[in-house]
Amino acid sequence: MAQPLQTPAKVRRLSAALGAEITGLNLAQADSKLVDQVKGLLLEHQVLFFPDQKLSQAEHVALGHHFGDLEDHPNLGKDDDAPPSIFRLTASQGGIADEWHTDITFQTQPAKMSILNMIQCPSIGGDTMWSNLYLAYEQLSSPLQMLCRQLTALHDAHPHNHPEQTAVHPVVRVHPETGHPVLYVNEHFTRRIVELSAPESEVLLRYLTQFVTQPRFTVRYQWQPGTLCMWDNRCTQHFVLNDFVGERIIERVTVMGDEVDAFEPSLEQPYARPGPLSAASRHDRQLFFHLNPRD
Repeated sequence: MAQPLQTPAKVRRLSAALGAEITGLNLAQADSKLVDQVKGLLLEHQVLFFPDQKLSQAEHVALGHHFGDLEDHPNLGKDDDAPPSIFRLTASQGGIADEWHTDITFQTQPAKMSILNMIQCPSIGGDTMWSNLYLAYEQLSSPLQMLCRQLTALHDAHPHNHPEQTAVHPVVRVHPETGHPVLYVNEHFTRRIVELSAPESEVLLRYLTQFVTQPRFTVRYQWQPGTLCMWDNRCTQHFVLNDFVGERIIERVTVMGDEVDAFEPSLEQPYARPGPLSAASRHDRQLFFHLNPRD
C-alpha cells in the first residue's frame, strides 16, 4: 500500500479496475521522497493522471530519469526539434495508437513504464483507455489459467513495418515488484501462441486479446492540455479512441529495461508442423524462422 502523500495532494480513484487522478503535486520539482511516493501509487493504481502540470521538455526528461533509463522509440520517427528521450506523437502524422497494446512487446526487454505529457488535445474525443491485466488473468476460469501458464507467445513489430523484429514472452508473466500473475498478450503486437498449431493459436489468441478489453477491466480518461500521465507497462494495455476532429499532440518518455519472466515454469515445447514448409504453412513460417534464425 502506498504511503500517504504530503498535504495538499489528493488521490481520486477513477474506476473499480484501475487508475487514479492525483492533484496537489508539482512534478517539476520532484525529489526522491516524492518519487518514492509516486512509485507506490503506481503499483497500487497502475495508471496515474496529474492534471495541470504543464512540464517543459527538460522537466519531463528529468522526471523520467528518476524512474530509470530512458530510450527513444525503436521504430517510429523522431522529432528533430525534441530533445533526446522525448518521443512526440502527432495525430495528423499518424500518431494514433487505436489498437489495444502494451508498448513495444516485440523487444526482449520491453518498456517498464511511460510518462506522457498531453501537449494539445481536442475538447471532445481522443480519450485513452487502459486495461488491468492482473484482473483479466484473475477472471479467467481455472482450467484456462492453467493452460495459459504453460504457454508462450511470439510478438513482432509488424505494425511498425518491421515483422523481422520478434520476441517470445510468457502468456502469463510475473510482475517483478508485486509478484502477481499478469495476462501478457495484446492484439497489436502478439502474433501467435508458440506451443499451439496456427489454427489453435488463432482461436485462443483472439479470445484472450478480446477478453482483456471488457469494460469491467478498464478506465477511460478525458484529457486536458498540461496533464501528465504515467502507467505501468508490465500490467496494463492501452488504446486511443480515434473519434476526434483536430490535432492531438503528446510527448512521452519511456523507461526501459523490463525483464519478462514467466509466472511459473513450462515444460511445453514449441509447435513444429510436420513436413517441409509450404504455402499451406505460411502461418508457421515466422515462428520457424524466429526459432531457427538464418545466418
